[in-house]
Amino acid sequence: MATTEITGANFQETVQGDGIVVLDFWADWCGPCKRFAPIFEQASEENPDAVFGKVDTEANQELSAALQIQSIPTLMLFRDGVLLARESGLLPGKAINELIAKAKELDMDEVRKQIEAEQGEAQ
Repeated sequence: MATTEITGANFQETVQGDGIVVLDFWADWCGPCKRFAPIFEQASEENPDAVFGKVDTEANQELSAALQIQSIPTLMLFRDGVLLARESGLLPGKAINELIAKAKELDMDEVRKQIEAEQGEAQ
């Protein structure tokens, strides 16, 4: 499974869809990002039912700023339009696969109820 290039133009459309979306925020000058790239690619091959996308933080500075990306690589995992995980640093492939497995097990109706309850408390 190849990864998809994610930009400000297709970000919302990509993460709002049904299913699992895993995004890698990276930059060409970032050594850890270069070491993480084959790990991310391998995870995409092992999880063909998920969408894997890469966001070049240099080419997409507005998107990166809006998402408060402060260190790279940063991995974000969405399911059905909900951000479930955000991890900075070089993750092993096993950790990515575990995040995806946990996301698949979630009852998204319950997750949405929890989010609504937390937002209600914050107001």
